[in-house]
Amino acid sequence: MDYLLDIAAIVAGFVLLIWGAERFINGAAAIARHLGVSPLLIGLTIVGLGTSAPEILVSVMASWQGNTGMAIGNAIGSNIANIGLILGFTALVTPLSVHSRILRREYPIMLGVSLLAAALMMDLHLSRLDGLVLLGAFGLVLALLARFALQDRAGSDILAVEFAEEIGDNGGMGKASGLFIIGLVGLLLGSRLLVWGAVNIATAMGVSDLVIGLTIVAIGTSLPELAASVTSALKGEHEIAIGNVIGSNIFNLLTVLPVPGLIAPGGFDAEAFSRDVPVMLALTIAVLIFGYHRSDRGDINRWEGFLLLCCFAGYQLLLYFSVAGVG
Repeated sequence: MDYLLDIAAIVAGFVLLIWGAERFINGAAAIARHLGVSPLLIGLTIVGLGTSAPEILVSVMASWQGNTGMAIGNAIGSNIANIGLILGFTALVTPLSVHSRILRREYPIMLGVSLLAAALMMDLHLSRLDGLVLLGAFGLVLALLARFALQDRAGSDILAVEFAEEIGDNGGMGKASGLFIIGLVGLLLGSRLLVWGAVNIATAMGVSDLVIGLTIVAIGTSLPELAASVTSALKGEHEIAIGNVIGSNIFNLLTVLPVPGLIAPGGFDAEAFSRDVPVMLALTIAVLIFGYHRSDRGDINRWEGFLLLCCFAGYQLLLYFSVAGVG
């Protein structure tokens, strides 16, 4: 009976996170449009940050309760799921072809941010200084993305065109503000329910909160990105489909990973660095290679999507056997 209550809490948490994230992003984007912000800048910053909102709120709740392993696992696991599961599945549904100059500039930024996070985790300790360094890097990345948007004043980049078509005004400022507030409430309630149910199941099963964060929580909080990427790809908006993932991965490491360091600094499970970070880096490098191995565009074809999915499935098996070995 207790298990059923915990599972119900997790499912309800996921539903609220997905529901809340959509309204939060739409409301924030509409507010920015009313304030005169360009669609490209909204897409690169507000939408990218909004897709990481579920991970941020879950990490705050988990860290506040002392479950830092879940918060760290959520950040690393979400990046692995974004590339292996979401990009892999999306490319399998429809091959992705990218022509955006801006998006190709974001590939190395994602790799650089991943390497920075790995370097800070090398001592198996996340301190407040580490958190501040990541937040400082977040400010620099935001400035860089704003510069990309300003350099494309004419809106000629294909990513700018797709964002202009996709981002609506959602009515007046009052309606936009209402969507934003309602979405934020949904995110807060959903993250609270999800963390509560996940912690209870981890305790009952004797599984570390790190593994729960890497699996159930990471995959669940990545569901909004999965829905957004598949929908965008089917509509022919390939740049947005890939841009959602790249932006989310950058913001996950710069806004989600600092949370446990700032709220509950301390050591973490060594396997997070020895097992999980290398997988994240390998998948990040793979996407970088896919983005640059053709001179005029960055395609991810069905075979490459299948390879990413296989890597994700293999990683899930690795987690299963590592838990079974501990037991």
